[in-house]
Amino acid sequence: MNSIYNYTLEELEQYFLEHDSKKFHALQLFLWLYDKRVESFDEMSNIKKEMIESLKKDFSIERLKIVDVQEDKDVCKYLFELADGEHIEAVLMRHDYGNSICVSSQVGCNMGCKFCESGRRKRVRNLETHEMLLQILMIEKLLRERISHVVVMGIGEPFDNYDNLIKFFQIINHPKGLAIGARHITVSTCGIVPKILEFSDFPLQINLAISLHAPNNEIRNQIMPINKVYPIGQIMEALKIYLIKTNRRVTFEYILLKDINDSEACALELSELVKDMNCYINLIPYNETNNLDFQRSNTIQIMTFYDILKRNSINVTIRREFGGNISAACGQLRSKKEEL
Repeated sequence: MNSIYNYTLEELEQYFLEHDSKKFHALQLFLWLYDKRVESFDEMSNIKKEMIESLKKDFSIERLKIVDVQEDKDVCKYLFELADGEHIEAVLMRHDYGNSICVSSQVGCNMGCKFCESGRRKRVRNLETHEMLLQILMIEKLLRERISHVVVMGIGEPFDNYDNLIKFFQIINHPKGLAIGARHITVSTCGIVPKILEFSDFPLQINLAISLHAPNNEIRNQIMPINKVYPIGQIMEALKIYLIKTNRRVTFEYILLKDINDSEACALELSELVKDMNCYINLIPYNETNNLDFQRSNTIQIMTFYDILKRNSINVTIRREFGGNISAACGQLRSKKEEL
């Protein structure tokens, strides 16, 4: 049965009209779901009983199952079991500006980035909108606190699940939904060019991050197979169009891998690649795993890389490290319970 959390307010309005009811009942339903957070249609006291029975017949209101929670300082990692028995992970990060959640968008991932634990398992399926949304709702319920920021950087390639992703954004951003500001939402893609172009026309001001991780095609081909389909030149051309249409700054994510993409020459080449763009570089010290052979760049090399970018007038930050002790850091999430 289809989850009620898959539907935008506009879609629910259409549902009520088709059942000879008023559009405003859709808003009442939205408020029950996202303001009062009820978990049963029978709790919706201002909707007619006949309509409640129709909702119960046509929709599920079931939640996901949290099967494990691991904590480490300002980080919590949650393992969810889906209705079909598959598993995904989400990560809560506490910042001084609020609570941020890293959401998964697929079970497994087909992108095959060599340094990423999540990509060791091929994509089983896309997550539906409700399976992304409920990651937030259920963590908020446990916390009894609001999630203020969302990053779609967990398991999966978000732009490989584009339609469900867009509905997810519409619901969590809606003032009667979760009311999370568009500028507090970020989506990361490894570079699916047609979807970058399509996203440039999306009206909400969601932040876009590009998982770049190399300054040239030679290195990127070795560590990111998607580059053989959409090489760096195509990504940069798509981003030029995106920047013109949106006037929004783009983030480039760059994981530093020892002796692969962390040389001074790579830093200079990266500086040249992004110069004059409205962007910044987010350098990410690599989080090592037992299953992959890549190594973390040492601190001196990380700072040398950073300094070269700064000297070339590139906006650059080094990502604050979260959750490495519980395999909750960037690139460490998994989608199989038995691997944990």
